[in-house]
Amino acid sequence: MTRRYLYIARFGGMDQLSRLTPATAEVLATLLDAPAPVWGLRVVNETGRPAGSVYPILARLEAAGWVSSVWEDDPGRTGPRRRLYELTADAVPAARAAVARIRATQPAASARIAGVNS
Repeated sequence: MTRRYLYIARFGGMDQLSRLTPATAEVLATLLDAPAPVWGLRVVNETGRPAGSVYPILARLEAAGWVSSVWEDDPGRTGPRRRLYELTADAVPAARAAVARIRATQPAASARIAGVNS
């Protein structure tokens, strides 16, 4: 049995992403475009990706230190609480670079993330 290990380097309070997919770039682009913390379902709607793809990406980004999240605390709002996500300050330049890298290498994905200012 061969064992494989994934080594992740830690830079400035966040881990380098082990892989960057177009879906991850779309999530990053949505978070970059958001003027305030955004809830997960909005990320799902903005990217057009299924929740089964977006939430694991958000969890992976949070575990790597790229994203922070909190539960919404609005007692006046009806319905279930929402988890709000935002990029950490250290992750913003790295997220812009990651989105730019996907744009440059995968033109088909570029159309879906066109709204992000590099």
